[in-house]
Amino acid sequence: MHILKQGIVIAIDGPAGTGKSSVTRLLAERLGFIHIDTGALYRAIAYLAHGQNDGNNVLEPKASQLAKTAHLEFKLNPKLVPVNRIFANGSDVTDFIRTPLISMLASQVSSYSQVRAALLGLQRRLGCQGNSILEGRDIGTVIFPDADLKFFLTASSFERARRRFLELKENGGDAPPLSELKKQIQKRDLQDSSRAVAPLKKAQDALTVNTTKMTLDEVVSTLENRIKKYFSKSTCK
Repeated sequence: MHILKQGIVIAIDGPAGTGKSSVTRLLAERLGFIHIDTGALYRAIAYLAHGQNDGNNVLEPKASQLAKTAHLEFKLNPKLVPVNRIFANGSDVTDFIRTPLISMLASQVSSYSQVRAALLGLQRRLGCQGNSILEGRDIGTVIFPDADLKFFLTASSFERARRRFLELKENGGDAPPLSELKKQIQKRDLQDSSRAVAPLKKAQDALTVNTTKMTLDEVVSTLENRIKKYFSKSTCK
């Protein structure tokens, strides 16, 4: 099925490790949509701010300034894997923003109101470039509250830790014990859901998909079928 409507926005939210990135990437490929990983924007700011650390461990002023001044953009590099690469001030930082440290710093950075305000317009501009699928934690509640369709992915903390463990191993990195990864994920969940600004929460009109016992293909197919069913509705019979 080819979706003829233009300007479609699909929101996929959920906590870390639920499969948002993999699902969104494959879903975008199948539908011919633009894939926007909004979490990568916060990770990039966290990475830049951490690189400017002068030893005082005060992250907010640096992150807030960088969110206003840094040039962030997504590019597709077909010579690598078919995913968007994120560039910060002209440098590809994609491979440096997925460490456990940057993950925790990104959660911290995303709680700063000035950072979120600075990145809000950018996320909306990116999402309005064409038919888009955006993944994050507040897409359906803050960035695009009027998105055409909204999904909220969940999974058990143990399963999410297991996925993270395998991801780190596959990328050749050092993987902490599963118990430690589970603690990190639970800490991240608490930070994301309890922050004062745009906390992680399910939009009232979002469809919840528990991915704990589902394969990647099963999750993608579930969302794809729901999307196609939604856009197959027509008043012209």
